[in-house]
Amino acid sequence: MTLLLSVSAFAQKSVDPRRKQAIDSLALEKVKDLSKYISIIGSKETQFSEAKRVMDRAEELFAPDSEMGVSSLSNEDISYYKVRAYFERLMALNYDKVSIKWYDIHYVSDLEMQPDGTYVGVITIYQRFEGTSKDGKLSYKDTTKKDITIYVKKKETQIAGRIIEFWDVMLGDIRVSETSA
Repeated sequence: MTLLLSVSAFAQKSVDPRRKQAIDSLALEKVKDLSKYISIIGSKETQFSEAKRVMDRAEELFAPDSEMGVSSLSNEDISYYKVRAYFERLMALNYDKVSIKWYDIHYVSDLEMQPDGTYVGVITIYQRFEGTSKDGKLSYKDTTKKDITIYVKKKETQIAGRIIEFWDVMLGDIRVSETSA
């Protein structure tokens, strides 16, 4: 897996260049966490209570009202669902075994500062989905290219009476850009 990030916008907007690497790492970590969570939620071997717990954790990665795109080879339409609804649909798929893998993760846009001080960028990932039936024969598989909106914002917290500033990364909408066999 590779992560490429051009953060020239940070250098121009008074962000400590030493922070750039930490922000890159945090963005990659959140995308990797989501990938892991999706695999757990989609697995038919995951207990219902564990899947619900993982859904809660996965939702924490997202900005409010974020949506996830769903596509298939049999339908040109792309459907978008709120994050929780997407996870619930994933858990309820009719396959006996589901395998979901993300790979080739990379930034495709520079982070751009918004009027409110938030930086916005896009990470592209490829998702390999395979669903199989009880007899073990492959029922469906596809590869989907998805674009994940990333929000990077400076936040504050208080620790031992001191205000500490830090950069946080939130995931936004996940848009389908292409689906292939």
